[in-house]
Amino acid sequence: MTTLTLPSADDVLDAARTLKPVAVRTPLLRSPALDRLTGAEILLKCENLQRSGAFKFRGAYNRLSRLDRTEFPGGVVAYSTGNHGQAVATVGRMLDIRATIVMPSDAPANKIIKARENGGEVVLYERGKQSREEIAAEIAARMPVSVVPPGDDRFVVAGQGTAFIEAAEQARGEVDLVVVPCGGGGLAAGTGLAIEAVKSRAELWAAEPQDFDDTRRSLASGKREVNARFSGSICDALLAQTPAEIPFSFNRRKLAKVLTASDEDVLRAIRFAFDELRLVVEPGGAVALAALLNRSEDLRGRRVVVLLSGGNVEPNVFRRALDIGESLPVLTE
Repeated sequence: MTTLTLPSADDVLDAARTLKPVAVRTPLLRSPALDRLTGAEILLKCENLQRSGAFKFRGAYNRLSRLDRTEFPGGVVAYSTGNHGQAVATVGRMLDIRATIVMPSDAPANKIIKARENGGEVVLYERGKQSREEIAAEIAARMPVSVVPPGDDRFVVAGQGTAFIEAAEQARGEVDLVVVPCGGGGLAAGTGLAIEAVKSRAELWAAEPQDFDDTRRSLASGKREVNARFSGSICDALLAQTPAEIPFSFNRRKLAKVLTASDEDVLRAIRFAFDELRLVVEPGGAVALAALLNRSEDLRGRRVVVLLSGGNVEPNVFRRALDIGESLPVLTE
């Protein structure tokens, strides 16, 4: 950690000021059906409606808007399974900053296409055989670019936390619990700092895909664990190999619980969001909702903010969710 600068609660407040003129103030929605099912008051923060289709826009803009263009005339290079790269490309176009995006060849086609459509130069690599960090470092060694990782960056993490700054204002009252999706852990870490920044008493939970629960296992062992596989879940946005260093330094102290959800759970949550709220959510964006729907006994009587973190779903996956055959029990009441 000696070479990494840690973000603070003040950094999240500063990021909120930076993002206010440009980010979408996404809605905080409530579903009576979801409240009945859980026995709680569930408030869904709809970052699937954010610019570039995910909360990642927040961290990307907060980071790139501070770029020293004299030092880095070549722009930036980012590595990403999809949403971070798409966000960096989007912000690069907005700010006239050249963006190179290192993405796995098996990333969802729609995310690769969107990164390119937004002006990003996409460099593909083979997941499990090549290191995206090493590829980004090689590019940075050849040209004056700044490396923008999805998690291990002070301003990226601070930017991600601004989603809860907004949610706390929109909730108009105290929140008991916040539940966020978790891949590398940047959103969870930023949210924990945002909770501190607004002096909330909310407890923080995270949710991961089943069998890709590196953060849950890392909290149990006290060190960063590694997932056994690089792929095998529809939650493509959350398939980090291991928790990022900066986020884990916060999450090991601030996360109260980490839940998991299976692919089938996630498909049902996507279907629920569409049926009840007419929202389109991608698998990684729905994992927190999916995990809670299996743990409703832990929620009764609580006021809960759940982050729907992205909406960049592949059409074939969305069709699977709509064709699942039956939705959640609440829909038959």
